[in-house]
Amino acid sequence: FHLALIQLHVSAVKSDNLQRACELVREASAKGAKLVVLPECFNSPYGTQYFKEYAEKIPGDSTQKLSEVAKECSIYLVGGSIPEEDGGKLYNTCTVFGPDGAMLAKHRKVHLFDIDIPGKIQFKESETLSPGNSFSMFDTPFCKVGLGICYDIRFAEMAQIYGQKGCQLLIYPGAFNLTTGPAHWELLQRGRAVDNQVYVATVSPARDEKASYVAWGHSTVVNPWGEVIAKAGAEETVVYTDIDLKKLAEIRQQIPILSQKRCDLYGVEMKE
Repeated sequence: FHLALIQLHVSAVKSDNLQRACELVREASAKGAKLVVLPECFNSPYGTQYFKEYAEKIPGDSTQKLSEVAKECSIYLVGGSIPEEDGGKLYNTCTVFGPDGAMLAKHRKVHLFDIDIPGKIQFKESETLSPGNSFSMFDTPFCKVGLGICYDIRFAEMAQIYGQKGCQLLIYPGAFNLTTGPAHWELLQRGRAVDNQVYVATVSPARDEKASYVAWGHSTVVNPWGEVIAKAGAEETVVYTDIDLKKLAEIRQQIPILSQKRCDLYGVEMKE
C-alpha cells in the first residue's frame, strides 16, 4: 500500500498550520496514498512554553479537521501530535482517523523528553507535560500499525511489544533536534526495524532555523531489512513510498528470529 509522510513547515499561527496540513493531506491522497502521516506537534510550535497556549481538548478543533479530511479523502490519517488538555493536565497526543472519519486510536506520548547534553541542548517536557500510560495500535485492511511519539522510539521494549502484538508498521511522529538528529534519528529507526522485522516510519516537522526549537527534519521510512527506502531533506515536502508486506513476509521467512526467540530464558511483556 502507498504511504505518505507530510514534513510540514509549522508556523506560530494554528489556523494556518491546520489549513496547510489539510491541503497536503489532500495532495497526498490525490497521488494515491492510503495512509497519510503528519509530524509531531503539527498545529503548534514545539516547546514547553507553547504547549499550554496551543493545547486543545480531544475532540476539538484540530481533531475535527483531521476527521473531516480523512473522511473526505477516504484515507487512514495519523494526525502527528498536538498538545492535548484533559483534566487540568497536558499531554503530547497523536490521534488516528479512518476513512469514515471515526477516531481509531489516541496515543499519548509515553516517554517524556527530558535531556541535558552540556553545551548542546537542554529540554524538559515534564515541566509541562504528563506521560501517557498505554500502548496504541490500530488495524487497517493492509496491516496492524503501532504508534509512538518521538522519544518513544528510543525504548526498544515498546517496539518489541508492538511486534509481538502483530504490528507490521511502526509510526513515530517526531521532532529530533540538530544534536540528536544527526546522531541517532536514522540509527534508531533502522534498529527498531531490524530488531522486529517491521517497517518503521518517522515524520518530522520541516526545519525552521528561526524557531526556538529547530527540528532535524529528514522524515524517513525503513524496511524490515534495515534499508532506508524513503527520506526527506530538511524542507517542507511530502515523502511517498510503498509498504510491501510480501517483502516483510519473505524477510521473516529467511531469518526467522521471531520464532527463534528463547522465551524460556527471557521475555518482554506488556503490563495490563
